[in-house]
Parts: sequence; C-alpha cells; structure tokens
Amino acid sequence: MGEKEKEYVAEAFATNWVAPLGPNVDAFEKQLTTYLNVDGVVSLNSGTGALHLALEILGIKQGDVVICQSFTFAASAFPITYCKAEPVFVDSEKDTWNMDPALLKTAIDDQVSKGKKPAAIIVVHLYGMPAKMNEIIAIAASYGIPLIEDAAEALGSTYQNKACGSFGSVGILSFNGNKIITTSGGGALTSNNAELISKTRKISAQAREAVPYYLHKEIGYNYRLSNVLAGIGRGQMEVLPLRVEKRREIFEFYKNELSAVKGMYFPEEPTGFFSNRWLTTVLFSKDVWEPGTNEKVRVSLEKLNIETRALWKPLHQQPVFEACTAYNNGVSDELFETGLCLPSGSNTTRESLNLVVSEIKKCLV
Repeated sequence: MGEKEKEYVAEAFATNWVAPLGPNVDAFEKQLTTYLNVDGVVSLNSGTGALHLALEILGIKQGDVVICQSFTFAASAFPITYCKAEPVFVDSEKDTWNMDPALLKTAIDDQVSKGKKPAAIIVVHLYGMPAKMNEIIAIAASYGIPLIEDAAEALGSTYQNKACGSFGSVGILSFNGNKIITTSGGGALTSNNAELISKTRKISAQAREAVPYYLHKEIGYNYRLSNVLAGIGRGQMEVLPLRVEKRREIFEFYKNELSAVKGMYFPEEPTGFFSNRWLTTVLFSKDVWEPGTNEKVRVSLEKLNIETRALWKPLHQQPVFEACTAYNNGVSDELFETGLCLPSGSNTTRESLNLVVSEIKKCLV
C-alpha cells in the first residue's frame, strides 16, 4: 500500500461514497479500460464473481459443457458448477503450462461426437504467463464457441503486445490480496462487446429495471465493488508498472542465483510473450532429483517461517471434480509433482531473497 490509496479511500469517506458505486468505482473502471484497451470494464467484488457473471451473460445453463483448463486454481472451475453446467478439463502444454491447443481441439471434437458441443471455453494465463492465444482463439472461433479469458493472475502481462484480459469474448481479473495489485478483495469483467458489459452491470447489481420502483424481470446478483475498495484500486493502478517491474526483478534474481544448480529450471518466455511474473516458479527435474524434492525444500524453508507452495494441483486430480471428464497428457501432473512457488511479493527485500536462495542451496547439498 502507498499514499495514493489512502487519499482515494479518505475521499470516499469525506464525500460519504461508501456504497458499491461512486466516483472511485467510475475512475477505477476507466483506468482499467484504458490500460487494457478494451471497450468496457465492470468492477466487481471478486474474480470468482466475475467468472460466474461471465458464464451467466454468455447464457450457460444447466447441463451445458464448459471446457476449462485443468492446471489452475479451483476458482476457475467452481463457477461452472454454480450454473449447474458440466466442467470438462483440458491439460497443459509444456511451453507456457497453459491449455494445450491440440488437446483442446481433441476435447471439442470428442464432445461434439457425443452430442455435447461445448458452450464455452475457459483459458487461464497461469502465474502471469500468457497462454497460446492465437491458436486457442482460432480453435474457439472455428467451432463458434465463446472464449472466457481468466486473467486473474495476469494483469500487466501481454501477448503479442496486447494486454492479457482483452482477448476473449469476456475477460476476468482478480484483485484479491495476493494478486499483483489488490483492492483487498475484488475483481472485474472485461469485454469489447458493449451489450455484454451492459448486461453485466445490470445483473451484478440485483438486475433492477430502470423504473422508479423495485422491478426485477431476471435474476440478479450482489457482485459490485465498493467505492471504498475501488479507491485502493485507483492507487494501485498508478503503481502497477512498478509492481510488474519488481516481480520480474525477483524472477531474474532467483533465476540468476539458482540456475547453476543442476536440475533446477525456471519457465522461459516464448517470443511475443510477456509475463508479469506474478509468482516465481521453479521445477526440480526428475532426471536429477528424487521424487518429493519440491516438498523437501518447502519443509526446509517453512522451518525458517518462509512460505512456499506446491504448484496448483490439477483440477482433474481434485476430489470435488473426480466425476468430471478430463483430457490429459501428463504435463500438469508432472508440474505438480516437481514444481514449487517461491516467495515473490513485491515488497520482498533482497535480504529475504538471499535467505531463500541460501536455504535452498543448503537443502539440496
């Protein structure tokens, strides 16, 4: 947090704008619209809520099939179940760890052959690394399937010089407390379709009709962002480039300090891909290290009160989704078995980074 966030929050209190609308909300949405170069943004109270609304405005209904990336946080798929639709999971490719375009096409063809043409596709930019959007967009378009772009971890990332969050029929962002910028809790829905933005604004605020009394012709939700929290977002947007720069510096530090360790690998950026490096991740090669080395390092660091985490457990491995169809190639299974997320907060000091590196090296000797 900085000083500008305090100013905008204080302004909300001074002007008594503490509802889920107001000048900070309007200004925050304008900042995001300009930054992403999209036609519209609706600020909401969570990224999960944004994804739920994305499915709602695209008309996803009970029994529909929605294809979702398997290697991601569960919140990418939970909203599918809110709509009583059926999640179908697609595994990753090795370059970006995101949805494998070839496997996506296989999944669509197989579902179509069963009379279940997917109603939407949810692709994720994992850990800030853009997915292979040209291929995925082309596949979605060839089948006429709407594409939802989960950019919750990727604000500040670009693909072919275009902002992540601006590619899909609908995009979603998260401003949860662990994201590259935060509103404490919050999210947003983005689109270049004015009709979808208008629909989102309406149903995110209880779907009230524009009459001088409470009239509702459709189901609505209470998903709008508070004007107070939007004030935090305004201040955070002003330092977003610095946050991206810092995260990328942290990644480069770890890479420079640890790449010499045999069998440790850091994900590279393919040509045309720019990652905000939301989290620095590392893999311990199975050719060099015994199974469980990532957990050994995690426990060693935990003893020093240094928090690390395994990579996302693939959704096709999650008990809550065990009955769902999945198209797997083993990539995300191996990433989960061998990977680790290192401390990557924007305020992480060089002293702390040196401690992490030193302890990892000790652990692996």
